[in-house]
Amino acid sequence: MEKLGVPFYCFHDRDVAPERSNLGETNANLDRVVQILKQEQERTGIELLWGTANLFSNKRFVHGAATSCNADVFAYAAAQVKKAVEVTHELGGVNYVFWGGREGYSNLFNTDLKRELDHLARFFHMAVDYKKKIGFTGQFLIEPKPKEPTVHQYDFDCAAVVAFLKSNSLAGDFKLNVETNHATLAGHTMMHELAYASMHGLLGSIDANRGDLLLGWDTDQFPTDLYLTTQCMLVILEQGGLTPGGVNFDAKVRRESFEPIDLFHAHIGGMDAFAQGLKIAAKIRSDGVLRDFVKNRYASWDSGIGSQIESGKIGFAELEKYMLAKGDAAANDSGRQEMLENMINRYLR
Repeated sequence: MEKLGVPFYCFHDRDVAPERSNLGETNANLDRVVQILKQEQERTGIELLWGTANLFSNKRFVHGAATSCNADVFAYAAAQVKKAVEVTHELGGVNYVFWGGREGYSNLFNTDLKRELDHLARFFHMAVDYKKKIGFTGQFLIEPKPKEPTVHQYDFDCAAVVAFLKSNSLAGDFKLNVETNHATLAGHTMMHELAYASMHGLLGSIDANRGDLLLGWDTDQFPTDLYLTTQCMLVILEQGGLTPGGVNFDAKVRRESFEPIDLFHAHIGGMDAFAQGLKIAAKIRSDGVLRDFVKNRYASWDSGIGSQIESGKIGFAELEKYMLAKGDAAANDSGRQEMLENMINRYLR
């Protein structure tokens, strides 16, 4: 990262410090490594974008962490997150991510769905309370993921997470860290997921990993598709940026790419793809081609009956009277999907 000039790094606790025989020894391991991380940050100037806790690899999390049927596992997960938030705070991290790697179920026959979701909300409220107690000002992020290893995960997609946050009075304390591969596993495009989170004011950061569309699991590949990165940057620019979040590569080189230089090719290619996508998106926005088309397409809502509907001034009775007098709806205009797709392709050349 120092050679590449990358300004931020990320880690989870088990990336950098292995578990020992008990939580106390494990925390001591992490404390020793954190001091080295702090020294390297001071030496290089590289900052911490976010930290997180691995609540999925150890067999104790086989039934989940915050949603486990085992109260002791909930307690262990809480203690582990407490420590991870503390070290993220100590290292000056500007975000903290919650990975729901096993927060879900495989069979409803053995699952108390409501109880598990209530426990998850309680876990997040505990985290918010502790964050405030220690004065950590970083942004809390949740990363949606639809499946793998569980059949259904509670943070299935952006819509599920937004609904969960709003229904549990947590939307003011969390934003979303959206991953491309997770979007496609949920049956969505990355642009859809970003736009959905953004329209609720909850898009906070991106895990830029893509997947292989021919494979049905999380392959964590580096981004190379300019069409994809342009779509991402259109949404990010529309909301004015991601700060304090960022574009993070939680990605891996392919099995056949096993030499150290392959890591450089992968990261450089991914960064260049997003940089080019940013330039393309900025040009599209500067020219106003999408903005003007969308504005004209919804012009009927800017005055007359459309404006009255949006302002809440009329109801069903008034709309019936309006349509009885008019007889039928005005003719629709074409959505011009093919024209717009061709137009975007011209910017990609």
